[in-house]
Amino acid sequence: MSALEAAQAALAAEHAAVYGYGVVGGRIREGRRDEARQAYAAHRARRDGLVRTVRDLGGTPVAAGAAYTLPFAVTGPDAAVRLAAVLEDRVADVYSDLVRAAGGPLRREAADALRESAVRAVRWRGGGSVAFPGLVERTAGKGTPHV
Repeated sequence: MSALEAAQAALAAEHAAVYGYGVVGGRIREGRRDEARQAYAAHRARRDGLVRTVRDLGGTPVAAGAAYTLPFAVTGPDAAVRLAAVLEDRVADVYSDLVRAAGGPLRREAADALRESAVRAVRWRGGGSVAFPGLVERTAGKGTPHV
């Protein structure tokens, strides 16, 4: 996978995360709304940075979808928390590809994004992590999801 392909995949995942956090924000308990807002802002900033990165790599940034299919129904606060953790796992997954494909400052940015998503996933779960964040999907044999 080229750095451009990996950056496009990360951008697509960030578009999906921004959409997903819109759902999370509408269902989350009051006590965790600030955390959801901060994650939403972080993903928007990463998304905007990736748009520039894709252009710098000579590509046309992938556009956001009008809507995304959620992995499960988000009918209340507990499901919103689960969705936030899933979003972070999925974003970490694509950033692991970008870490492998990129070099220099882009690789460092991708590693930082992977770490931030892994930390947010642990917080959403209330603890517990995986040995290698960003590789969960591959070790489970599920492929790379984009939503």
